[in-house]
Amino acid sequence: MSFTPEQFKEMSERLGEVRNEIGKFIVGQNEAVEFSLYSILADGHALLEGLPGLGKTMLIRTISDVLDLSFSRIQFTPDLMPADITGTSILERSEEGMQRFAFKKGPIFSQMVLADEINRATPKTQSALLEAMGEKTVTVLGETRQMARPFFVLATQNPIEMEGTYPLPEAQMDRFMCKILLPYPKKSELKEIILRTTGSQKIQIEKVMNAEEIVIAQEMVKEVIIADEMIDYAVDLVSATHNKTGSAEEWTKYVQYGSGPRGLQSIIKLAKARALIAGRFHVSIMDIKSVAKPALRHRILMNYEGEAEGIEIDELIEKLIEEVRQGESSR
Repeated sequence: MSFTPEQFKEMSERLGEVRNEIGKFIVGQNEAVEFSLYSILADGHALLEGLPGLGKTMLIRTISDVLDLSFSRIQFTPDLMPADITGTSILERSEEGMQRFAFKKGPIFSQMVLADEINRATPKTQSALLEAMGEKTVTVLGETRQMARPFFVLATQNPIEMEGTYPLPEAQMDRFMCKILLPYPKKSELKEIILRTTGSQKIQIEKVMNAEEIVIAQEMVKEVIIADEMIDYAVDLVSATHNKTGSAEEWTKYVQYGSGPRGLQSIIKLAKARALIAGRFHVSIMDIKSVAKPALRHRILMNYEGEAEGIEIDELIEKLIEEVRQGESSR
């Protein structure tokens, strides 16, 4: 499928309308809005981390309303079972009086799924999301069923109250295209939140796009051009996260494990999505630099020395971006 420059321009304008419509209700949280949209356009999933009450649930619900996608919320708890997510077969009686098994779909079969506080469920239940996220299918009692399209999982984590939780293993963290951090609102944003949520005026959210248009946008993202030079830079950046030699050696000594191929794929896909929203048909160096933190922060594991020095993951990625120069191989 090929698209004309006019189609790219029109889609960019529509996506701009989507951002503006979301901004009518969601105050601030620009990175969360931007990268949630990037992940949807790149056909991936996002992990959202922030303190309670910062609007994580309302953000994804607003996005689903604006994009006219079916939405479901799964509250993860220690007693949640895999069948509560995927659904199960139950015995029911037909009009003729015959008994038969019928499959009742779980909430995972929505187009947009909010997995709230995913680290509160047991690993067995967490893993129920893996097949759906990676393969876009769910297998129950030997029968495989396709997920809705588009299909997007936004999982949330609470960075505090870690007692009694089950941290996501690195292999499952790697399934998320990006990890988005929600900062605490500024004073001006807090005031605006109060004005929008405690008054009598109700904000009406308009539907700007639909599922079919989102699928077309996802195809457009794939056709955004990326030069070999840009790919080489992204490769050098990802390689620097686990390479102990080269220009970034001073900082990679703090890394126990770095990013793999999936991190590189995420950078390229997110950069293409960012270019499309910006109205460009090609990926720039700033696209890659801008998406590096969300794409890599959950794919880098610090060693003991890094933790002892108090090195933050985002600080490390910033230093790698500074050290790895375009056109200079760090491999």
